Amino acid sequence: MKNNEIIVGLDIGTTKIAAIVGCENEYGKIEILGIGKSESLGVKRGMVSNIEKTVQSIKIAIEEASAKSNVGINTVIVGIAGQHLKSLQHKGSIMRNSLDDEISQADIDKLIENMQKLVMPPGEEIIHIIPQEFIVDKEFGIKDPIGMAGIELGANFYIITCQVTAEKNINRCVTKAGLSIENIILEPIAAAEAVLSEEEKEIGVALVDIGGGTSDIAIFQDGILRHTAVIPLGGDIVTEDIKEGCMIIKKQAEALKIKFGSALASENKADEIVTIPGLLGRPPKEITLKNLANIIQARMEEIIENIYYEIKASGFEKKLIAGIVLTGGGSQLKHLAPLTSYITGLDTRIGYPTEHLASKVSDEITNPMYSTGIGLVIQGLENIKKKLKNPKSSDNNKPDKIKRKFFDNILSKSRKFFEDDNNIN
Repeated sequence: MKNNEIIVGLDIGTTKIAAIVGCENEYGKIEILGIGKSESLGVKRGMVSNIEKTVQSIKIAIEEASAKSNVGINTVIVGIAGQHLKSLQHKGSIMRNSLDDEISQADIDKLIENMQKLVMPPGEEIIHIIPQEFIVDKEFGIKDPIGMAGIELGANFYIITCQVTAEKNINRCVTKAGLSIENIILEPIAAAEAVLSEEEKEIGVALVDIGGGTSDIAIFQDGILRHTAVIPLGGDIVTEDIKEGCMIIKKQAEALKIKFGSALASENKADEIVTIPGLLGRPPKEITLKNLANIIQARMEEIIENIYYEIKASGFEKKLIAGIVLTGGGSQLKHLAPLTSYITGLDTRIGYPTEHLASKVSDEITNPMYSTGIGLVIQGLENIKKKLKNPKSSDNNKPDKIKRKFFDNILSKSRKFFEDDNNIN
């Protein structure tokens, strides 16, 4: 096994930071070599709020993953999420030199590279450029133009942008933890790789990744990402509701949610009671599971209604034949799929990251909370395959920010040379 075939996905979430080490086996399936997890103390709703705490959490997760996998970790693929993410539609085209030459991957790469030159509003930068459909000499609706003849090659693009400061803070945390970033990928895109089948993406599906601070949505149709959205509500706000509603501390509220929580109050009997130990000599507190479920259901209904609003706003509601797939740590609430199906009228299932995994895996790895991390590993392995298949085009298609960094380094070295020269004189 070559070291460059091993990929490490780093999921920097609101409640946890997970590092997942994986590679592809001889059957084309993903082998998970090790997982490291730590409590996330410096991230709020996908945004880094405390650099040092985030760095420490990353180090703990990486050290655990490295020890379990027996792999030295230097480079990671990082997931990005949060309300600062935006999307836009754009159309672009290039003129080719000859009708005799077939349209190649290099032409598509050039078209995508041109999109990198789009002028963004101050403080924003492009992280993903996704072709929706291609246009060859005014012929629309082409999925794959490679091999066709044509002078004008165009495409409709779905472009995802992020705040420069948010991306730089993530970069800073990872660098301070002694790592380098191979790539930054939108978290719902990564999660989709882990839990969705190609058939679901083809016939239409909405992936909903319910994390601690946010719920991320990615809608696929005809095998293409069509819409993304971020809702600033996740599992943490449910925990806060339980804490306030039951008048207990947050740690107890989280434990209650995980062990006894249900998204449907009708599934619990009024006489089912759980006892919480009292603090510092205070008497224990009795909480009915029906009351607990009522608190959870009220908040989950709000989250699902927000999700449904985004699905309707996308214009793809009637095209989601595969319905909704829920994943992420927040999807583990009992009876959440039936509640979602009842509110939206769409078929709903819980997405487990087993779609591309090798057959023999532990129960821990198949937990939906690791969907994003496993998806980052899958994306990393796919990128390696693309580079091996098309080495020239992959080099040419690097984002402008990498090129800018190269020229910035030259500029700073030149400046230092002249400053040193002046000092000598």
